[in-house]
Amino acid sequence: MFDPMRIALVGATGLIGGKVMEACIGREDLRLTGIARREAPLPKGIRMELFVAEPDRWGEVIEAVRPKAIICALGTTWKKAGQDEAAFRAVDHDLVLAVAKAAKAHGVERFVYISSVGADLASKTFYLRVKGEVERDLAKLRFDRLDVLQPGLLLGNRTNDNRPAERLGILAAPVLNLMLQGGMRRYRGIRAEAVAEAALALAKRAARGRFVHDNDAILRTARTLAKPEQT
Repeated sequence: MFDPMRIALVGATGLIGGKVMEACIGREDLRLTGIARREAPLPKGIRMELFVAEPDRWGEVIEAVRPKAIICALGTTWKKAGQDEAAFRAVDHDLVLAVAKAAKAHGVERFVYISSVGADLASKTFYLRVKGEVERDLAKLRFDRLDVLQPGLLLGNRTNDNRPAERLGILAAPVLNLMLQGGMRRYRGIRAEAVAEAALALAKRAARGRFVHDNDAILRTARTLAKPEQT
């Protein structure tokens, strides 16, 4: 007998968060706890807790749950933020860092962050520049292990999220993926399920350090996540 590893998922209401929950169905080696500011539909068959609270109380939840690792899939969109830089930064930077600092303060050893391909402090694109700032600031917290995933276009169905340009990109992904070779492979579309499975696999790894994962690394890592045992 063994105690299942406790993982907290922050950002359970998004595309990646939903896929993380689905990937935990039937798993006895993991105990997942979701943290969100609103209710989220739970996948059929999942055994988990979902704590709903305002973000300023999330630190208390982390303290009570005491997870070994946190998967942070927080993020908003330019449209949802009202095309306001401050509102966007409040979620994609400030809230992510608040979660990370609370995690560090309460002894969480491993932090897995879903970033984006092209994240760069020097980027001319505000979205990518903010992602780069988050990666920099997370590194300063010195978790025992920090994993940063930089996926390309996420392929999957989003609930109540109307992004025409993104939908066109998803439709064109099979053709575009064939065209993107060499160093451009990191911009390929990637299934949200693969990103979620990689995040779980990385949360289980004990080796210390800071690791950044592009599309190819994410796909390789996703394949290492053992399937749940059938009972």
